[in-house]
Amino acid sequence: MSRLVAHFEVRYPTFHLNVDLDVPMSGITAIFGPSGSGKTTLLRCLAGLERAPDGFMQFGNDVWQDEKIDLCLPLYKRPIGYVFQEPRLFPHYNVRANLLYGYQRIPVEARRVEIDQVVAILGIGHLLERRIHNLSGGEQQRVAIGRALLTSPKLLLLDEPLASLDIHRKQELLPFIRRLHEELDTPVLYVSHSTSEILHLSNRVILLNEGHVVGVGMLNEILTSLQFRGNFGSHRVGAVWDACVTSHDPPYGLTQLDFKGQSLFVPIQPIALGKSVRVHILSNDVSLVVGRTNSPTSVLNILEATIVEVWEINQSSVDVLLDIGAPLVASITKKSLATLGLKPGQRVFAHIKAVALNEELAD
Repeated sequence: MSRLVAHFEVRYPTFHLNVDLDVPMSGITAIFGPSGSGKTTLLRCLAGLERAPDGFMQFGNDVWQDEKIDLCLPLYKRPIGYVFQEPRLFPHYNVRANLLYGYQRIPVEARRVEIDQVVAILGIGHLLERRIHNLSGGEQQRVAIGRALLTSPKLLLLDEPLASLDIHRKQELLPFIRRLHEELDTPVLYVSHSTSEILHLSNRVILLNEGHVVGVGMLNEILTSLQFRGNFGSHRVGAVWDACVTSHDPPYGLTQLDFKGQSLFVPIQPIALGKSVRVHILSNDVSLVVGRTNSPTSVLNILEATIVEVWEINQSSVDVLLDIGAPLVASITKKSLATLGLKPGQRVFAHIKAVALNEELAD
């Protein structure tokens, strides 16, 4: 697995970017933060489109920028694929010619990605002879991603590729982006300020706020961290896990999942046994019970957990960070905290409603 090591400091009259990164690169890594936090500026620095006076960037064993020795490779010399918010395709070419533009730039011996492979992953075989103006916004972005992939990049940069699309087109494009890291060994840096997008796509997150990195880690670790909740308090999204489908129960409309040796029941999913499914658990949908109860309950999902930490949210409520083999957060009242006598290190049972678990998330 390659690592991305970078330092960039860029000053503008009203904005200051100052980041240090040392991140393993595999799958999809999201650069997440509010508008104006410096996400696109960081991506442009990584691509060599923005030059930091004392910048440094190394990907794997290759140093692409080291201002101490006056080294800064331009974008066309870096093995990077870059997809902007707008597709930026050649309107006088059809889809096939746009794809070949990227492919033919690469020497034969350096080609690691083939046209048929990209066409299949992105589902654009039926579009090859179409002109660009005859494509929808989502189709144009698929072609733009395909053109970037056909340069056989070592790193793919996606700068909010769904920003200009409506919700229907976003939902259409998400599965194709997910397939990139499943079928190609090309790490992706994905810029977004949409919580929904990073929940769908990423396995690692770089948190950016006001030009600074405020957190780096695996998706669920970041979402349940104090850094995330402290900097993005309005994004109280709970926990996200990848679980394995173990059975379906059509009469009751349920699918059973295995997560860390414990069972979860979710609304029935059209997914084959043994496949992975991403589930989302809102902190407000988790309640806590001290000790087992012999009384019947309508709650299907009951997981053993250990309290890790308690965070005060406001005058009346707290968030309780739990460990069930992975982080989970429960939002409860201060009165409940006191009544139950909850404290770090205590064993409890987390009760989760089945309807709170679903693979697909609304925007």
